[in-house]
Amino acid sequence: MDTSRTDAYLLRIGAERPAAPTSAALRDLHLAHLRTVPFENLAIHAGEEVDLVEEDLLTKVVDGRRGGFCYELNGAFAALLTSLGFEVEMLQAGVYQGDRLGIPYDHMALRVRTADGGDWLADVGFGKHSHYPLAFGERGDQSDPGGTFRVAETPDGDLRVLMGGEPQYLLDPRPRALADFTGGAWYHRTSPKSHFTRSLVCSILTETGRATLSGSRLTVTPHGGEPQVTELATDADVLEAYATRFGIALDAVPRLATPVRVGGVLAT
Repeated sequence: MDTSRTDAYLLRIGAERPAAPTSAALRDLHLAHLRTVPFENLAIHAGEEVDLVEEDLLTKVVDGRRGGFCYELNGAFAALLTSLGFEVEMLQAGVYQGDRLGIPYDHMALRVRTADGGDWLADVGFGKHSHYPLAFGERGDQSDPGGTFRVAETPDGDLRVLMGGEPQYLLDPRPRALADFTGGAWYHRTSPKSHFTRSLVCSILTETGRATLSGSRLTVTPHGGEPQVTELATDADVLEAYATRFGIALDAVPRLATPVRVGGVLAT
């Protein structure tokens, strides 16, 4: 990323260019990203490609003012942080679904080291999660506006990330490259077993809580409060919600795609 591209990204998330790649700067960028770039899987149901190439991610998130799922959001965020002088490693994880662990490369998170000696687990691509980066080496409870988190080491040397005592994902601390996540992205884009092919989701953190749109159902959850669910009556209402709450301008309402089998391979 050159200077103009970095500036465009910072403008996209409403953040100032930090004077130095410090822990405080990372916290500000992390929160700004969560509040401006939605977690969404609309591309999967629109039949769009999900290309894990840095320039394509930046084109989508920065120029197209769209969101994405973990590989796209954390992949783009990694590019921004690197351009600002942070030391960034991509890490792969399996996501817990109850007691069962998902596929390898199920999720991407980031290890970020800062100029003031900080070592952080950053994740702007997991939907409901911590608002700020978690201390990578801390093994006790970590309080965050999003809840109480813990990074626990397993006997095998992996890291189990917990929220409210419940395991969220199992992280492999070995660094990976963006291209390594291609198989995981393909699985989530094509498999009928992936929750991404079975549902539409667009969700964003707000100053007062979280807003989530799934199909025509809008759920607004204030911090510490009960979810408020509204069934949007018309396509125009849905398109307005995408535009006003998530900053996504669409020509047509996204529809849930049905996976089909082509040559023995499932595809959307």
